[in-house]
This record gives sequence, structure tokens and C-alpha cells, in this order.
Amino acid sequence: MSEKQYDLVVLGGGTAGYVAAIRASQLGKKVAIVERSLLGGTCLHKGCIPTKALLKSAEVLQTVKHASTFGINVEDYDINYDKMFVRKEEIVKQMYQGVEHLMQHNHIDIYNGTGRILGTSIFSPQSGTISVEYEDGESDILPNQFVLIATGSKPYALPFLPFDHERILSSDDVLALETLPSSIGIIGGGVIGLEFASLMIDLGVEVTVIEAGPSILPTESTQIAKVLKTALTQRGVKFYENVKLAESDVKVTDSDVRLSLNNDNIVVDKVLLSVGRQPNTADIGLNNTKIKLSKSGHIETNEFQQTEDKHIYAAGDCIGKLQLAHVGSKEGIVAVEHMFDAGPIPVNYNLMPKCVYTQPEIASIGLTIEQAKKQGIKARGFKVPFKAIGKAVIDSIDSEKGYCEMVVDQLNQEIIGVNMIGPHVTELINEVSLLQFMNGSSLELGLTTHAHPSISEVLMELGLKVEDRAIHV
Repeated sequence: MSEKQYDLVVLGGGTAGYVAAIRASQLGKKVAIVERSLLGGTCLHKGCIPTKALLKSAEVLQTVKHASTFGINVEDYDINYDKMFVRKEEIVKQMYQGVEHLMQHNHIDIYNGTGRILGTSIFSPQSGTISVEYEDGESDILPNQFVLIATGSKPYALPFLPFDHERILSSDDVLALETLPSSIGIIGGGVIGLEFASLMIDLGVEVTVIEAGPSILPTESTQIAKVLKTALTQRGVKFYENVKLAESDVKVTDSDVRLSLNNDNIVVDKVLLSVGRQPNTADIGLNNTKIKLSKSGHIETNEFQQTEDKHIYAAGDCIGKLQLAHVGSKEGIVAVEHMFDAGPIPVNYNLMPKCVYTQPEIASIGLTIEQAKKQGIKARGFKVPFKAIGKAVIDSIDSEKGYCEMVVDQLNQEIIGVNMIGPHVTELINEVSLLQFMNGSSLELGLTTHAHPSISEVLMELGLKVEDRAIHV
């Protein structure tokens, strides 16, 4: 039985949780994390890191396939998925060990069990004391001053199509596959589904994407979604949009899955369900608190991540804002700095960068031109194609397909969005993020000297184009 008193107990050791714990330790606080699985959470073990490790292998494969374009003749090559899988696992292990080291370095106590929030008791006059239960039946009680809920989310299944982890897979299941299927149907044309579509088609798997809405990537620019769809179609991905599946449209057998898509019938080895994620807010003791949940089960917070119980905060996927690792980390830091009076800046979700690690890559921040006009903003878009940028042409055989677009409010010339598709845009977006955080202007971006040749020159030209001063476009 633990007798320690903590300044902060964090429920969940994922990206939001462990980053918040480190920040609290930096502020001189005594901190504990309760995590029933592995530190690092979904991002490290079942999301960001393993998928990007495999996508890097797919990118190298594409380079080999098109090596002759660069004057290199590769006579023979093959795909060693076993080695890709092992490399992915080694990267995850290395990063996990790094997180463990950070916990030790910052003197953060880790409790590997299931945590639940208790109501008022002899341990505390207010709800928030954490009970930790272990697999061996033992338990600990962790009294505290503050609690941060960072319990994350899990893949969502369709009501008529539950995961069986053999034919009907979640993203977790796909990352655990030790051998590749010959074909896969991906239900859901959002970020997760399209990243796996890009990966699988490059590795030689037949891919079919089924999207219920009118187009893939509904939160991104319509034109960018079209460019990506064209690129993936040219590589062999088949798309079905505006297809709302019913129970009668899916038949799962011992050997395959049969899908009825409008007038087409297709057969695939496996199906990936990528139709969203649901918060892990059940059975964590919220009934012992004043915390309110949205209709979707997400925890409601104010701008400082504070719940209705003012000493209990929440961050990451469980609050249902932007379900991105870096956003969860930022939310966790804001929560900690608010609870310990460190003067946080609330998260501005319009300034959070979003990335899609397909080939080609997509990155955005703020509004698309369609979203701006829908909000009644008199907006104008300015585009610079990557084919005008020397380093982009050098680096990518597909540079002619990509571009960067800046969306500007014509009433005050404020930058309200930047949207990109093309080489290394998931890195370029960070310069835009800094520009927006510093409230920079298009002219300041354009007048900032960028090294030549570099892909980031596209941003300099974009800033200048808004001011009608572009040099190369």
C-alpha cells in the first residue's frame, strides 16, 4: 500500500500524460503516472512511430523502383517485410527506453496498473484520490492535490462489424501483422486509412478504400484531397466514395471478406476499419466526480483543460479536440501550468499543425479556402507549385503534382491557413507554425532569406506572392 502524497497523479502514460508529468516535475512537483500498459501510449506503440517507420521503408522502396530516373540502374530487388517489421519494433523499443529514462531522470513514479478516481473518503475530503489495481489483486491508494486524465482513445468499430482481429482489423491489428495480406479493404478515407493505403499499395498489397462521405480527407483542402487520390490511384489504389455500408454489404468467411460496393462485388483477405476513435473514459471512476461528458463520451474541459471538478484536468484524445500527439502534449503542458499557476497560453487549435504521412505528404494549419468561405470570411488563396522550386524538383519525381497554398483574409490581410501537398511538407509546416505563433505576416515570411537551393524556398515565394512580389512564379 502506497503512503506517498503526490502533487499530481496522471492517469495514462501516453504522449499527453508523460509530457505533462515531465513539465510538473520541472516545476518541482511530486508526480506519479498510472499506466496499465506501456509508457508512450498509442502514439509510440500503435500509431505515430511504428506507422512512420513502415512508411519510411515504403518511401525507400519507391526510390529504388524509380532509381533509373536518377541515373541508377537497379537490376533486382525484393521486399523483405520481415526485416521492415523487425526495424519497426527496434525503433519502438529504442524510443520506449528513452521515455523510461526520462521518467527516471525526472523522478516520476510509475504505477503499472489500472487507475480509477475515488470519491470523497477518509483519504481525501474531495474526489480525486486514485486507486491503482494490479493483476495480482493487490492495490495502492494515491492521495494527491491534482489529477490529470490522459487515458487516450481506441479504434472505433462499426456496430454491425466488430473487430475479430483476424479478418476485421483495427489499426493496432495491422501494425501487429507479421506477414502482409495479398489484398485489403480499408473502410474509412481519413488520415489513418489513407496512410495505410499508401503503405500497403507500395508494399504490393491490393488496396481498396471505401469512404462513406463524398470525398476522402474531408477535413483537408478539396483540391489537395483530389491530388492525393490521383496519386494513389495511379499507384493502384481503388476508391469508392459515397458508399455507406450496411450489414448486408459485408460477409466475413474463414478465408476472406466479401464486400458489396454499389454495383461491384469485391473479395479481400482482410479489412481495416479506420472510421474513427473512441475515448477511453469508461470505468475510470468519472461517476465519482462532477466531470461532464459530451454525447460522444469525451471529457468536457475549459480552455485550460480544467473539468467541472476544478482540481481534475484532462488532455489528449479523451477530450476529443484534435486527436494528434503533439496537440495532446500541448494540452497536457497547459493543464499542468494552469494547476500550478505557471501562466500558460491556452491551446489555439486553429494554429495546430496537421500532417498526413502518405506519399505525397500533406500538411496544413488553420483553414482551407472552403472552410474560410463557409465561415463567411472573404478569403483568397495564393498557390506556389513545387515544380518552381529547384530543390523540390531535384528531390522528388512527383514535384509537379505538389503545391503550397496560403489562405488570406482579404479584410485585414491576416494569414488564416496554409495547406501543402508535396515533398517534406510535414517538416515545412513547422516553419509555418512558428510564423503563426509569432503572428508573422506574409511579407515577413517572404522577406526572410531562405537558403538556396532548399525546398523551404517555396514558403518564401509564397509569402512574396501574396504581396505580388514573387520572383520565380
